Amino acid sequence: MRFLALIPARYASTRFPGKPLAILGGKTIIQQVYERVKPLFEETYVATDDERIYNTVVAFGGKAIMTNSNHKTGTDRCQEAATKIGADKFDVVVNIQGDEPFIHPSQINAIKECFANPKTQIATLVKPFTPDTPIETLENPNTPKVIFNQQKQAIYFSRSVIPYPRGIERDKWTTHHTFYKHIGLYAYLTETLKEITQLQQSPLEITESLEQLRWIENGYHIQIGITHIETIGIDTPEDLEKANQYYNSIQS
Repeated sequence: MRFLALIPARYASTRFPGKPLAILGGKTIIQQVYERVKPLFEETYVATDDERIYNTVVAFGGKAIMTNSNHKTGTDRCQEAATKIGADKFDVVVNIQGDEPFIHPSQINAIKECFANPKTQIATLVKPFTPDTPIETLENPNTPKVIFNQQKQAIYFSRSVIPYPRGIERDKWTTHHTFYKHIGLYAYLTETLKEITQLQQSPLEITESLEQLRWIENGYHIQIGITHIETIGIDTPEDLEKANQYYNSIQS
């Protein structure tokens, strides 16, 4: 199968304007992400609505494509970019988060392997919470959780703790059951990507503010890949400071 990597990147951000162009380890965040994933794909593009990001990517030798500024989600931006690039040349489009500069090759391979199952239309990653995870981390609504069936197809995503451990003391939840954190890395069959971006927002999606619920409500199969590597996302300037400290630690 031929895989196209797309990295949606916006300049506007409520918590961290200009984040893709912030410096991490002597390079912009967007360059760190691009160079990390490029060797793993036939083609890699940054999809952006900002000329500053576009020009930065081209300047370091990367490929970029301009997209509309009105997209509500990275999925929508990926669909426009894939269409302009020529989606029919690829079997699968992989949506790489532009603020995950430490994404690991094994995570990319795990999501690719999901398509060995011919029923897979969409794939994403999860990471198990460890038994020593603080309950506050598990309950954090900014960390979506997911449950899946024995075929590793997603049943539901939620900002709440799922499943709910009835009759178990709250501080023992993570030792009683393995919960799964959703990692925001997606891959779609090219035809499926086109279809899901034409769907109307669904009630569950609106309620939880999680677009993947729209796909489940419309009957799409989301295959789950499992990773045990922790991702380090950058959402705020404070996160960038921690990311630089981590980057320096792994270089020494």
